[in-house]
Amino acid sequence: MSATNGVAGTPRPAHGPAREAFGPDLFINRELSWLEFNQRVLDEARDPRVPLLERLKFLLITQNNLDEFLMVRLAGVVEQRNEGIAEVPPDGMTPAEQVDAIAGRLEHMYDELADTFLRQLLPRLEAEGVTLTQPGKLSRAERDRLRQHFLEQIYPILTPLALDPGHPFPHVPNKHLHLIVMLEAAEPGDPAFAVVQVPDVLPRLLPVAPEEGARASFVLLDDVIAEFAGELFRGFRRRGAWAFRVIRNHDLTIDEEEAEDLLETIRDEIRRRDRGNAVVLEVSSACAPEAVQLLQDALGVESRLVMHLDGVVAPADMVALGQPLAGRSDLVDAPFTPATPPELVGEGDLFAVIREGDVLLHHPYDSFDPVVRFLERAADDPDVLAIKQTLYRTSGDSPIVKALMRAAENGKQVAALIEIKARFDEENNIAWARRLEEAGVHVVYGLVGLKTHCKVMLVVRREGNELRRYVHLGTGNYNPKTAKLYTDLSLLTCRPELGADATALFNLLTSCTAPREWRKIIAAPLGMHETVLGMIEREAAYARAGKPARIMGKMNSLQDPDVIQALYRASQAGVGIDLVVRGICCLRPGVPGLSETIRVVSIVDRFLEHPRVFFFEAGGRQLVFGSSADWMPRNFHRRVEVMFPIEAEQHRRRVIDEVIGIALDDNVKARRLQADGSYLRVPTPDDADEHLRSQQRFLEMARGAEREASARLRAERPFIVRPVRNRPTKVRPVPKSPEGTSTGTMSAPGVDLPADDVRPAE
Repeated sequence: MSATNGVAGTPRPAHGPAREAFGPDLFINRELSWLEFNQRVLDEARDPRVPLLERLKFLLITQNNLDEFLMVRLAGVVEQRNEGIAEVPPDGMTPAEQVDAIAGRLEHMYDELADTFLRQLLPRLEAEGVTLTQPGKLSRAERDRLRQHFLEQIYPILTPLALDPGHPFPHVPNKHLHLIVMLEAAEPGDPAFAVVQVPDVLPRLLPVAPEEGARASFVLLDDVIAEFAGELFRGFRRRGAWAFRVIRNHDLTIDEEEAEDLLETIRDEIRRRDRGNAVVLEVSSACAPEAVQLLQDALGVESRLVMHLDGVVAPADMVALGQPLAGRSDLVDAPFTPATPPELVGEGDLFAVIREGDVLLHHPYDSFDPVVRFLERAADDPDVLAIKQTLYRTSGDSPIVKALMRAAENGKQVAALIEIKARFDEENNIAWARRLEEAGVHVVYGLVGLKTHCKVMLVVRREGNELRRYVHLGTGNYNPKTAKLYTDLSLLTCRPELGADATALFNLLTSCTAPREWRKIIAAPLGMHETVLGMIEREAAYARAGKPARIMGKMNSLQDPDVIQALYRASQAGVGIDLVVRGICCLRPGVPGLSETIRVVSIVDRFLEHPRVFFFEAGGRQLVFGSSADWMPRNFHRRVEVMFPIEAEQHRRRVIDEVIGIALDDNVKARRLQADGSYLRVPTPDDADEHLRSQQRFLEMARGAEREASARLRAERPFIVRPVRNRPTKVRPVPKSPEGTSTGTMSAPGVDLPADDVRPAE
């Protein structure tokens, strides 16, 4: 059925007997749900319909995702188990049960990672002329050259570390690639061992002389070191050398109330990150059992969390194998330039455009440049008096931060909320905070015990005798780079109520003063949870009264148990509920008598699905909200978040029919959540005309809208005179008036103006 059908129609009835109790069996475990999401990412790397170099990219994303999961989520569960914490999640699994279940799922995922690279991607690369070989398979001449390269370019950098009573097991940094080397002395006896770190300063892929007809051939740096490890240990015979990697607990532990200087406290914790407890050991499946046991004992990793990798440890590094094929357009997604929305085509006054009506942007299909341009113009506009902004994550060379600095240097009141606890972006944000302070920006770090995750920009401008407040509200970060890779929504508005709420929000962040009431926005942790629950319950009441009732949403994660139970009750009342949840979803759809009217789909495609946007029928009022918050306990209770209304009719319809509706109709990249927690691909009709890939449809719509806007602009301003190009044409001088001034503003007589210098505006 179409996603938009039934929005104002009758609610879908529940068919089974209603279930009153919501026991643990009705919730999917958060950690296992996340692993299912990462499996969907890996499935894109395994999909032969995806271009080869894009498949390598998805392999990299899968491993990066997995590393973060192990460093934070699994590490936390292991710590809970070891400390005897009895608290269990809504699904009822104890920490020990979760570790067991995660370990089993990880083993399968590591096997598929290796299989994807070795048996699917590597043969495809070889078919394109890019080979990965082993030193032992090279010709004698090639091997001699490789040995000479090792002695001259690699050997001087290495630091072999013997393991004996005088040399204890060294510290192995988080995620760094190492070799465990097994040695045998000249006299018979037990084997000796040593550790060699594979240096990060050298590329992992080393080119070798290509075979005949091959485009490029490589060997792994760790394989080269393993092959010639005997050179490092004269007097010993090398029995084997195998790659391994350690994943450590990498989360920060900060007591904000006890920290005298939060920046310095976080810096100290960052320095200690690499010394966290070892959680997972990744080791080559060819590694000798006694070497594995030595590593396991030295690192304190339990046997179920030792992952034996077939072939290559950390295969995501192999993305570099695609570099020789970088010019092949058939091996990547078609290039795409984000479109300029119709109302922003041209170089007009952005403030005037926003005064005429709200602007809604759907990134990356709509360019993020208007948001950056809006801030840059505000920084230079003499009528702008103040700029305030939250920053959770931004790019390394951020034009956003530079504009804020320039605004402060121009004498404006500038305040920036920098979230220095943004995971894995702490150092970057601390550096930006220092630079902003040096430029004169008022920098604050938020509220103790809370992360500031909302995305809000406020510009105060003098217009005549009054001050007008312009506001940007977003679902994603102020990061122009990820705005080309993530799907998100931006709202630019000057509605007075939203301006007043934005002012109140910044006063809350800078002075801890909460407003008496919010006019339009819904904020966490000040009532968002209760409001969302109330809106869901209201839909249930409408359904029970026989009135139209419907809920639709698009988010990254659905985990909050109270919200899930409210959705179950709404489904039992007959409310049609359609959700696009990219990642974690702890709700079980399609359970008889409980969630028969709930449909959950996940889309993994070229762009990362990231927006949080929600629709409630509300008795025919059809309320639409954008938000920075997912439906998770941390967003409702431990973060400062904002949920904002999208009120302009054309924008509400766009969200309902397109942003959510088209996503729900995706039958190419969508997977549907089953009651048992598994995901199945949405069946694609045999008729090719019925294939709908939502992200591709959005790309086409954005291009079409931009073409229409350009055509309309050409119709309104059909001719413009462009500057005359310098040509060697002899030009007669312009006649002068008696006072010596030019007699006119036209081009000098005698200059031939080429036809292509007078053309419709672009």
